Parts: sequence; structure tokens; C-alpha cells
Amino acid sequence: MTRKSWILFGIVGFLWGIPYLLMKVAVADIPPALIVAGRTLIGAAILIPIAMKKNTFKDAINGIRYVIPYAVLEMVGPWILITSAEKEISSGLAGLLIATVPIFSTIFSSLRGDHSVWQPKRIFGLVVGFIGIVALVGIESITGSSNPKAIAMVILAAIMYAYAILMITANLPGVDGIAINGLAMGITCLFYTPIAIAVWPSNPVSAQAITALVALGVLSTAIAFMLFFIVIVEIGPARGSLTTYVNTAVAIVLGIVILNEPITLGIIVGLPMVILGSYLASRKERV
Repeated sequence: MTRKSWILFGIVGFLWGIPYLLMKVAVADIPPALIVAGRTLIGAAILIPIAMKKNTFKDAINGIRYVIPYAVLEMVGPWILITSAEKEISSGLAGLLIATVPIFSTIFSSLRGDHSVWQPKRIFGLVVGFIGIVALVGIESITGSSNPKAIAMVILAAIMYAYAILMITANLPGVDGIAINGLAMGITCLFYTPIAIAVWPSNPVSAQAITALVALGVLSTAIAFMLFFIVIVEIGPARGSLTTYVNTAVAIVLGIVILNEPITLGIIVGLPMVILGSYLASRKERV
């Protein structure tokens, strides 16, 4: 990769590693539905004008029948699940559980007819990854370190993430990612706005929580999506997917350093297995 590619790769990895910290801070004072509505409002307000200036927004509108389910699977469902779960589990654990996305992507790819999934290394990766998930969930639940329901919510979010990307790339190939995601954010914001109004906090909201929400919308929702698609053009989707592993490391480190979150036995045992399994499961052998 070029120096520019490495820099962008690192920035995206960081920007998609900090949402778990920001959500943990924001959810202390702001209801999850309001957080999702707020971050998508900011994201849509930034991405949609850019897409319109590029004359690509119309393409996303024309593909609305695919953008709507994408919005549900990529944003409406996962973002409320993760934000709600972080009321019960650490930001580092949430980031680690999301690192299972490549594993589920591999499974969905096989169901869609991608026979390369059955390469020995990828099968080994699936096995190792699932053992890591089972170990992680089992240890966290048995030791009482984390809420099993919250863990299940984040895993469900990872499953939805995995299918969302496969679905949208298969049905809208070549359509600008900024336009698709800007429209999807707009749809998500419209969905959650009535709920956000209904649960508007009566208690004072700290400046820290508001700052976290704004940063979540600008950095991890709008800018991260823009840069990610530049990275994909620069280095391809295969290498681009490796940002998942950077995200996890950033989430865990920030949780420990800034929020003083503990390094649990489940994370110690599950982290290397999930990362290794996800890496192997998502790698295709060259032919």
C-alpha cells in the first residue's frame, strides 16, 4: 500500500474504534434512541449534500427498495442494539464482539453460493472464531462480568452488519457509497425521531455526553464512512476489511485507558481467537 493508503487505513480504523467509547459516554445521560437519531441526523446532513454535489444521490434514490433494508440492517437495528447494550457491558467488549462480522460474512457468502468459503484456512478460521465467541460469552456470563442479554444484542448487531454489506453490494453495484449511506442515515433518522422525542431526557444532559454525541455523528458516522470508501478504492475491499481488527484494538485500549474498564478473563481468552478466526475466515486464497 502507498503511504496515503496506510494513513487513511489508520484513520478509518481509529474512527471506527472510538464509537464504542463515545456511545458509552453519551448513553449515561442520553437515551439510546436519541443517540441514534442524533448521530444519523448529523451524518445525513454531511453526506447527502456531498452526494448531491457529486450527482450520485439520485442513483441511491432510484435504488431505495434496497437502501431501506440496508438502513434497517446497517443502522436502524445495530446502532440501537449496540448503544443499548453498552448500558450493561464495557465498550471494549462491544468492540470485540463486533469483530465477529467477517465470520458471519463468510457464512452468508457461502449461503449465497461463494464456494471459496470451503477453503481449509477459511474453515479453520470459522471454527477458531466460533470457539472464541463461545469461550468469550461463556466466561463473561459464568463469571458474571457481563450481561448475557447485552452480549447477545451486540452479536445480533454483528450478524446484521455482515448481511447488510453483502446485500447492498450485490443489488446496487457501482452506486456511490456516500450516497447510499447518506440516504440510509436519513431514513434511520426519520425512523427514530418520533421515538427520540418521546424519550427526550427530563434530567440535565452533561456537556460531556453532548460532545460525545456530536463527535459520534461527525467523526464515526459521517467522516468515517467517507474515508472508508476512499480506502476501498485505494486498496480494495479485501484489505479494507482489515480495519475491523484495528477497530477492536482501539475500542479495547480506549476503554481500558480512558474509562478504566477491566481486562476480563473472557476478553483475554476470546480476543486472540476471535481476531485470528475472523482474519482467516475472511481471507481468500489467491488462484
